Amino acid sequence: MGHYFDENPETISNIREISFTLFDKTYTYYTDNGVFSKSRIDEGSYIFLKVLLPLCLTGRILDLGCGYGPIGLTIALNSKEARVDLADINSRALALASKSGERLNLNSRVTFLHSDIFEKIEGPYDSIVVNPPIRAGKIVTYSMYEGSKQHLVDGGSLYIVIRKKQGAESAFKYLETVFENVSVLHKEKGYWIIKATK
Repeated sequence: MGHYFDENPETISNIREISFTLFDKTYTYYTDNGVFSKSRIDEGSYIFLKVLLPLCLTGRILDLGCGYGPIGLTIALNSKEARVDLADINSRALALASKSGERLNLNSRVTFLHSDIFEKIEGPYDSIVVNPPIRAGKIVTYSMYEGSKQHLVDGGSLYIVIRKKQGAESAFKYLETVFENVSVLHKEKGYWIIKATK
C-alpha cells in the first residue's frame, strides 16, 4: 500500500471536493484517495493558516510538500502580491492542486513543481511554508528544514507546523542549529507554529 508521501499512489482514484471556512471565507479544493488528509483539511494545516494569513506574506513563496494545495493556494488567494510555488513528490496530489488552482484562476500566480524535496526547486524564496510529512521520518523532514535555508533570501523565513507529540521540541532544537533566529509563533491544541529566519 502506498503512502501520501510516495510519488505514485496505487489507490483507486475518487476525486471529490472538501471545503473549510476561515476568517469568514470558505475555501473549496479537490481531493482524492492517496493524498494526505483526503476527507477534510487536517487540523495542523488549519491552525497553520490561522497564523499565516494575518502575516500577509508577499514575494516568492514556496509551499513544500503541498499535498492537494490547501496551504499554498489559500495563501495565494489572500495575497495578491505573492507568487506561490507548490511542490510535492506525490503526482496525484500535485495534479489536484493544479486542478483547484485552475478553477480559482490562480495559475498565473502559482506554479506546480513535481519534486523530491528540493530536487527540482531553485529559489530563492522570501518565505517557505511546510507541514512536514512526519510519517516519512526525520531524514526527510530535517532535510526539508535544512534545505530551506539554502533556498531563502537573506532575511527570509521558514514556517512549519508540527505537533508536540510528533517532535516539535526536537525540531525546534534542530532548527536552532541551522538558522540564526528561531521562535514559536503560536501553540494550539498541541501544535506548534515555528518560524526560522535566515
